[in-house]
Amino acid sequence: MLAVTAIFAGPAMAEDAPAPQQAQQPGIQDIIVTANKREENINKVGLSITAVSGNDLKERKIVSLSDLASVVPGLSFAASNANTPIFTLRGVGFNDSSLGVYPAVSVYVDQAPLPFPVMASHAAFDLERVEVLKGPQGTLFGENATGGAINYIAAKPTKSLQAGGDISYGRFNSIDANAYISGPLTDTLGFRIAATGSHMDDWQYSISRPNDTNGHISFAAGRLLLDWKPTSAARFELSVNGYKDTSQPQAQQLILLNPQGKGASPALISRLLASPFAPNNARAANWVNQALDPATGVINADGSTQPGTASYSDFRQFSDRTFWQIALRGDIDLTPDITLTSMTSYDHFDQRQRVGGDGNDIVTFALQRNDGMIRTFNQELRLANSGHGALKWILGGNFERTVTDENQLLRIFDNTADNAGNLYINGSAVDNHQSITNWAIFGNAEYKLIDRLTLIGGVRYTDSHNSANVCGSTIPGGNDDKLFNYLGSLTGQSFTPINYAGCYTLNAINVPIPKGVTIISPYGPGPLGVPGEPFVAKLNESNVSWKAGINFQMTPRALLYGTVSKGYKSGSFPSLAAATFTPLLPVTQESVLAYELGAKLQSADHKLSLNSAAFYYDYRNKQVRGKLLDPIFGDLEAEVNVPKSRIWGLEADLTVREIPEITITGGVTYLNSRVLTYNGVDSVGNANQNFAGDPLPFTPKWSGSVDIGWRHELGNDAAIFAGTTVTARTKTDAVFNAQNLTTSRIQATNPLYLAGLGYAAAAPGVTQPFVIDGYATVDARAGYESGHGWRVMVWAKNLLNKYYWTNVISSTDSAARLAGMPATYGVTFGFTFK
Repeated sequence: MLAVTAIFAGPAMAEDAPAPQQAQQPGIQDIIVTANKREENINKVGLSITAVSGNDLKERKIVSLSDLASVVPGLSFAASNANTPIFTLRGVGFNDSSLGVYPAVSVYVDQAPLPFPVMASHAAFDLERVEVLKGPQGTLFGENATGGAINYIAAKPTKSLQAGGDISYGRFNSIDANAYISGPLTDTLGFRIAATGSHMDDWQYSISRPNDTNGHISFAAGRLLLDWKPTSAARFELSVNGYKDTSQPQAQQLILLNPQGKGASPALISRLLASPFAPNNARAANWVNQALDPATGVINADGSTQPGTASYSDFRQFSDRTFWQIALRGDIDLTPDITLTSMTSYDHFDQRQRVGGDGNDIVTFALQRNDGMIRTFNQELRLANSGHGALKWILGGNFERTVTDENQLLRIFDNTADNAGNLYINGSAVDNHQSITNWAIFGNAEYKLIDRLTLIGGVRYTDSHNSANVCGSTIPGGNDDKLFNYLGSLTGQSFTPINYAGCYTLNAINVPIPKGVTIISPYGPGPLGVPGEPFVAKLNESNVSWKAGINFQMTPRALLYGTVSKGYKSGSFPSLAAATFTPLLPVTQESVLAYELGAKLQSADHKLSLNSAAFYYDYRNKQVRGKLLDPIFGDLEAEVNVPKSRIWGLEADLTVREIPEITITGGVTYLNSRVLTYNGVDSVGNANQNFAGDPLPFTPKWSGSVDIGWRHELGNDAAIFAGTTVTARTKTDAVFNAQNLTTSRIQATNPLYLAGLGYAAAAPGVTQPFVIDGYATVDARAGYESGHGWRVMVWAKNLLNKYYWTNVISSTDSAARLAGMPATYGVTFGFTFK
């Protein structure tokens, strides 16, 4: 979907914002983007780009990552069980919940990277526009991405003093506020300060406890921009931005019970199977507030807890996240034709949270602790010419240094794994520390061979080093130490027994080691098959990403283009509580070889614009959060590589202003994805499954949206406006083999059912638990804009209160949904002072 946007003013101070009536001239205005790290008309760029202006973002209340996915065809958003966002673009994504893993779709603010998805949670405020680049982004951008890139372009300081903002009140007592002040400090220095914040009451209710609610929102974010132009040949931009978010994680909706542990007591199995299912209502869910914790009591030698000695522990969900970034850009004109650009940024992120992982009101799979931190330093230097001649070129290099740490405590004392045979384990902790160093050199060139024909070529060499130290441990009374000391004793080797703080993960042998991985431990001084050492390993990778293309400017308003490109996404180590080191092995880098043909057409009167593309992706070693069979606990989560898959698709977007006062924008994407080679474990523990022929998860065949906007000028700079947006997508899978994992098949293969000890059960009407049904939502808006700097608007999102969900998450004994927001509505009052 292409939306009208103002021309980007570049590193210097932006021009004053146009008056509202000036922004609504007949015809479709030019859109200036920086997809190639230089300012260009979007219709002259041979890339598939969706651009949405800051005005459209405000009017349609696109304020979050999930909102953005609703207006970009081909882009899917899903939350994870660890409250981290997952982006999938044209079927390319990484559905992992770990904090310190790179996404397949990278995010930037004014070309400064936000390397990890959680950092981008509150970047969509006070924007000039947002650009979504589709396809591998490996040549010009420092964060290699196989799916694409999302570029937030912040509104810049103005040449005259002005201020503005808005405040909204809506359903669930939501209050949203935005404000900015902008202008010159001196003749050469401009500033802009912007802030946003939101508060909303709980929107979910418990299906098992009256008057218990969950899901409140509370965050504040801000940004300071300074633009300094000391000389005509030097320009500097300083950005300081960040957020504080104490919003409560969304609770899940239990839809499947599939108990696994045959050694569990009949009482535990009965308690589990009595868990209530969630109805088809976005607000209905379940979670745990407090629970009688066996680890707090007197522990017997066999791991059991003496009756009457345990006390209650807190399991109510909460989150506390803090992020800030400082970024400095400098542009120095070395000659009238060559500019040196430096981009320096530092990111600082901290997290404390507790998250329920199963939609249940008993503790079957809950992250009682999910803390972490990320520290990232990025530096880019590049040289570029002005591009006024036949040859445009950019040469540069990147350096990144990142340290991540994630500390989780998984509690499972109402899980069937908590049984006598496992010595009543109930608290598995993991600490994953990663040190990552990436460096790259790159170049990109465009050469106008003849007047209408341009050749494009780019290449980047990237070298990546990731060192991980992963320690699985437990808590006093968690009993993992007892179990693993016992397992270690069965090897007949002498070892020093660990206590609850020791690293319990068992060393292993005869396990294939991925290319580029060096194991320092457990092939270290400790004996094999016994606990006592952390898992220490290194992942060293390198790659050459590249791009070749051709642009044919058929007419001044018609561009045909073709590209072939190859992009990579580096590997990473998962944060998992694992019995052996095998699930702790990293996924290695994935690659996408992409072929694309496209056209960008605009009518002579600028009232119609049509963009279309056809593409084919050869996808190798796709990274997914899958399953492995553990010799002790059965199916456990792990990161795995899918050797071969492919995606082909068609895309089109249209903007029409043929009817006076009415603008119609729409876009549609068709995707056809297939696994070509992959054998593994499915989401309910069935081994040796051949997934060839399956579609890729989070890849609906059809997705799209259409927006109809109407604006009528009243004179004296006043206007009334209204609009509606319909967003739709067809069904998709949350996991591999989802359409074959029917409720009846899950019941027939349930371990307890086969042993005559229990059964599996699903919520009423749920026949394919891991399929995400298709859906359509309707948004609407209407308002009045005065000629005196204020405006008022009423709005509704998901107006028809459509029930839909964005993810289905499998845990050991169950599966649960994460639902989309129900209907929300409210009123916004905005103002501008000049």
